Amino acid sequence: MDNPNCNTEHKKYQHITSEERHEIEVRLKDKWTIYAIAKHLGRPYNTIKNEVKRGTVMLYDGKVARYKADVAKEVYLENRQNSRRNYHTLDVVGFLRYVEKHFKEDKWSLDACVGYAKANHLYKDDEMVCTKTLYNYVDLGLLEIKNIDLPEKLSRKTKSKKSRENKRKLGNSIEQRPDSVNTREEFGHWEIDSVIGRKVEGESQVMTLVERKRRKSIWLKVKDHSAEAIDEALVGLIEHFGDKYNEVFKSITGDNGSEFANLSQVEAKGIAVYFTHPYSSYEKGTNECHNKMLRRFIPKGKSIDDYSADDILYFADIINNLPRKILGYHTPEELFEQELDRIYAAA
Repeated sequence: MDNPNCNTEHKKYQHITSEERHEIEVRLKDKWTIYAIAKHLGRPYNTIKNEVKRGTVMLYDGKVARYKADVAKEVYLENRQNSRRNYHTLDVVGFLRYVEKHFKEDKWSLDACVGYAKANHLYKDDEMVCTKTLYNYVDLGLLEIKNIDLPEKLSRKTKSKKSRENKRKLGNSIEQRPDSVNTREEFGHWEIDSVIGRKVEGESQVMTLVERKRRKSIWLKVKDHSAEAIDEALVGLIEHFGDKYNEVFKSITGDNGSEFANLSQVEAKGIAVYFTHPYSSYEKGTNECHNKMLRRFIPKGKSIDDYSADDILYFADIINNLPRKILGYHTPEELFEQELDRIYAAA
């Protein structure tokens, strides 16, 4: 005769109930096997096996092993009490305040806070947490930092890379760029771009340059979105470095935007110039990444005219003084100054 209570479908992710414990106790007294009980209750074999082990006590001076439902429930409740995740925020409160301070005041990333603290031995290992745990604390609301405050976390998107035909080709293709530039082995190779605020004719823009090896950003406010404005700002910047400019600026890579129409003229100063493929901004991804950092200060649609030239320089100073994981938690400013010391010391 078929057992009307038999259930071949296992209950998953459900804890044993008090009723089931009492039935297990009764069935074991009736000499049922663990396999038969598991099948009868619709539970995996190992679930019942572990439950029996958990609730078994020794009776009669340790001579008889007997499963007790009440004992099993007590053990279960005790285990549940101890299973909660233990956040040791009180042990690392000093480190968390340090993270909040640098995140809010200096615009550091969470990883930069962790990496810089480790690299400079600011805290012992048991006085701090890792980057992943910091993000977990943000999710749980344990820090005075919200997910919306993390510029990358909510805005990161993946886009397919498409290439379209464009009639305008302003100069040497990026395909002609030497491997020493592509591998970032050599200092002095820059990427250039421009950032606009409102799409209004005659409005100011920001010319952005990033050195590929040391990630140094130079952001300059220029008068408008024209090739002439870029030429004026770029030539003035190059001349700022005196007779050693060729060692600071060895190459510049830009895109085919109209504001870079005269960029090839810089080659007359002995600086190599390359252009990305049309609609391939990812080919100068270092600059694109830093442009997103600039957007932390100047959101899209906000007029550049609302900011002074000194404001733009100040924003760049903040970014250049962020410790970077890719730089061993040194700052771009620190490493850039070391390169300049090396160049000008040889004079």
